[in-house]
Amino acid sequence: MAYLENYEFWLSQKELDPSLKEELLQLNKEQIKECFYTDLGFGTGGMRGLMGVGTNRINLYTIRRATLGFARYIKKNNIEGGIAISYDNRKDSRVFAYQSAMVLAKVGIDSYLFDALRPTPMLSFAVRYFKGAGGIMITASHNPKEYNGYKAYDHTGAQLSPHDADLVIAEINAITNPFEIEYCDDEHIHYVDQSFDDIYLTEVATIRINNFETKPVKIVYSPLHGCGAPIIPDFMKTQGYAIYPYAPQMVIDSTFPDVKSSNPEEAVAYENTILYAKEIDADIVMVTDPDADRLGIAVKHQNEFQLLTGNQTAAIELFYILSEMKKRYSLPDHGYVYTTNVTTNLIKVIAKSFDMHVVTTLTGFKFIGEQAEINKDKGTYVFGCEESYGSLVKDFVRDKDAVQAVYLLAEIANFVDMKKMTMIDYLDQIYQIYGYYYEFTKNIMLTGISGLEKINEIMDHFRKNPPKMEDKLLKSYDDVFKGIHVENEETTKLDYPKSNVLKYNYEDKNWVVFRPSGTEPKLKIYYGTKAKSMEQAKALVEKFNDQILKEIESI
Repeated sequence: MAYLENYEFWLSQKELDPSLKEELLQLNKEQIKECFYTDLGFGTGGMRGLMGVGTNRINLYTIRRATLGFARYIKKNNIEGGIAISYDNRKDSRVFAYQSAMVLAKVGIDSYLFDALRPTPMLSFAVRYFKGAGGIMITASHNPKEYNGYKAYDHTGAQLSPHDADLVIAEINAITNPFEIEYCDDEHIHYVDQSFDDIYLTEVATIRINNFETKPVKIVYSPLHGCGAPIIPDFMKTQGYAIYPYAPQMVIDSTFPDVKSSNPEEAVAYENTILYAKEIDADIVMVTDPDADRLGIAVKHQNEFQLLTGNQTAAIELFYILSEMKKRYSLPDHGYVYTTNVTTNLIKVIAKSFDMHVVTTLTGFKFIGEQAEINKDKGTYVFGCEESYGSLVKDFVRDKDAVQAVYLLAEIANFVDMKKMTMIDYLDQIYQIYGYYYEFTKNIMLTGISGLEKINEIMDHFRKNPPKMEDKLLKSYDDVFKGIHVENEETTKLDYPKSNVLKYNYEDKNWVVFRPSGTEPKLKIYYGTKAKSMEQAKALVEKFNDQILKEIESI
């Protein structure tokens, strides 16, 4: 068996890191299979996985192998410039970033290595600022503490497109012995110090629309022990905002000691910050994930804190940007708004009501970054977002940017406060204009080899058996893997990269999407609807979700 051969090969390496060697010797048969049955691949967020020993884990050797493959891709395609490198707070992230720089140095590629952890959006900005060939971000984003990862960026500052990622993967696969990869520390490694923060933050400050003289809203902020800590609180204070960092979670720590989850999509991530907000009578809680590209918020409304979803936050941002720009300046003649096929339809509806062009991509901000580059000479970038708590206000960055999001939403919070409203009231006004849109995502965790097999089985089932929605006619569907859109028994070609995604559209603005996660061992099921009230919309989605889960149980 190939995985046993891989195991024996690693076991025979005299230079294997001692801690990994010890872990290797303690693996049982099932663990050996899990660690060696495959190589980590690139998904929607690059290479991400559990840390540990083996070809299917994030470790010193898989990081070096990925970097050498990336380096060979750059050289083979004659892409000019160096590689910007940053990292988050996770175990060994700094080590992995430095090792990546040394592998690049050995093959003669310059790197711009941050000398302390910095947010993913700052890495994207650095690629553009240094006119680099690409970038590397060592992070597992919002995954649990046992994970780490490797995001690869192209020369535009966007994550690699599927085509380019395939080319990198081909180079990585050609490297059969990660223990022979050479590396060195020489003049090719350039360190980026904290003075670079001001260059980036000067750009962030330009997203401001209204400059309020008084900013009374009290904001509790947490970086969840991650990259936002050295950047966001100080910047917000210089801009005059009343921001109160939650001290226990400001500590940079790979074990995440003060949070139950490092994911702003999960309610437990806010437990301690909401308690602190109640203590100091704050108005809003803002939480960025460990690499500070996603933002979640909780808003005090009628004396209780309510969590907003990524879809709701994005709708608030977009409506504010367009309505306030229209009032104070003028809207661009050819403005572009970017969204994804699992994001609320409300984004598209708002954008079109202001005569914006709308571009819909697959899930993953790399697709939005790619399209922003394609359209850069056709019109003005206005906004981009996806449902998973990520947005980008201005595209001097080409990835999700929670620093920009914190800054804009603080402005919006003060804007609505001056009108004696909360963001919940503001969101309700948006619903009253456009209708009550509601979205829900069900995550089904299915780990290991058996989990992957089960996910494929479920996808095959729904590909052959579209789910039936009570009283709602199926109008069309997208099978992104096959690259087809089917409507009225007519099949047309989809302009999406090949991906294992199914979307079913029903009458009355109802839809469901099945999509295996590209970065975690889970199947994601997305629901969306529009109704006359939020209660009606939620009831409809809840009923449909129960029906689909019962069907999955029977598979």
